[in-house]
Amino acid sequence: MLVGNIFQQTYNIVDSIIVGRFLGKEALTAVGASFPIIFALISFVIGIASGGTIVVAQYFGARDYEKVRRTIDTLYIFVFAASLLIMAVGIAFTEDIFRMMKLPPEVMPGAIAYLRTFLLGTILLFGFNGTSAILRGLGDSVTPLVFLVIASIFNIILDFVFIKYLGFGVQGAALATVISHGGAFISAILYLNKTHELVKLRLRKMVFDWEIFLKSVRIGLPSGFQQTFVSFGMLALFRIVNTFGTNVAAAYTVAGRIDSLAMLPAMNFGQALSTFVGQNIGANKIDRVRKGLKATLGMSIAVSLILTAVILSFRYQLMHLFIEEPAVIRIGVGYLTIVGSGYIIFSVMFSLNGMLRGAGDTIVPMFITLLSLWIIRIPLASLLSGRLNSMLSKMNLDMNLPDIFRGSLREQGIWWSVPIAWLIGTVFSAVYYRTGTWKNKGVVEYEESLS
Repeated sequence: MLVGNIFQQTYNIVDSIIVGRFLGKEALTAVGASFPIIFALISFVIGIASGGTIVVAQYFGARDYEKVRRTIDTLYIFVFAASLLIMAVGIAFTEDIFRMMKLPPEVMPGAIAYLRTFLLGTILLFGFNGTSAILRGLGDSVTPLVFLVIASIFNIILDFVFIKYLGFGVQGAALATVISHGGAFISAILYLNKTHELVKLRLRKMVFDWEIFLKSVRIGLPSGFQQTFVSFGMLALFRIVNTFGTNVAAAYTVAGRIDSLAMLPAMNFGQALSTFVGQNIGANKIDRVRKGLKATLGMSIAVSLILTAVILSFRYQLMHLFIEEPAVIRIGVGYLTIVGSGYIIFSVMFSLNGMLRGAGDTIVPMFITLLSLWIIRIPLASLLSGRLNSMLSKMNLDMNLPDIFRGSLREQGIWWSVPIAWLIGTVFSAVYYRTGTWKNKGVVEYEESLS
């Protein structure tokens, strides 16, 4: 899963590097501004689908293969229908959404072209990611990786062809991604129909099971709302960032790409733990759940320590890969220094939440995430980048500060809100885990309670 997501992030990063190098900071900001909107449009569906993946894992752990098949059919039907709706809504309201985000006028045309092209491939994106999620629910993380690696390679090649040689501009980056997703999805379906009976896609024989769908919704709805509110939070943060101009927005885009790659190990350890916990809850082996959490925490923290050291040591070089403008690089280095120091906290938070979701207990993690984002991070970002910055500037307190703080207190107020919110979310998740309430949230029932 980790290697696969690294490749997936790689072609997002390559998009940004090629766009930044060949098209400039306005085009780079256009790509960056599109991703919060894409996440906002698809997040609710991703949340519901994640509930279905947990249902697959638990039925698979209980060896009820007929219900595994019916769950997979139900998820495919839901995901395909939702993708068509999202594509239509997203394309229709693209310009209105960017205006709401206060996107700089010079960035607007490229952002609209990129996002509308990307949304044309929504059904391909959902199809491939849905197939990958189902396979992970069955414990197979290798097959999706193979197709994702191939898709990443093709995406990089197409980026160069469309942008550097054919002159398609920022729209070429979106087109390359759509074609890559489509190739990966079609290839995966053709392969799986011949080799994997449980996930065979049979359009004429697919059955939508309302009972299973409602179970998926029960588990996935909190995650769906959580993902949706997180995505709205990303939009709110980008709106704050955009008020500081193109340089800050471009730096936020670049640093965010590096940041997303650095956070992947923690996220994937948490996702893998969800499948592990789901299968062991389904098999009524509660002792293995605790052991799995301890092992995951150990691995995730160790990797986060290494990544923190790498990011902090090479933050200037990493920013320089994307863009050569000194002002943008300086702002991005400040982001990486502050946020990168909190990766260990993030890894603990994701492991705890992954364990709770795998047990089918998704409501409390949803509220914890919303608390840390909407009650802590966004208000704190606004406060630290606004009123507090004005106060510090009037008092002339930034003159004797270290380099990472000096001269850009405004945007760095936004950066500081990130690790603070992670810390508060981690504390609440740890306290809830200790209560043990999560033990009786599974979909598979036993005569004896899991507690």
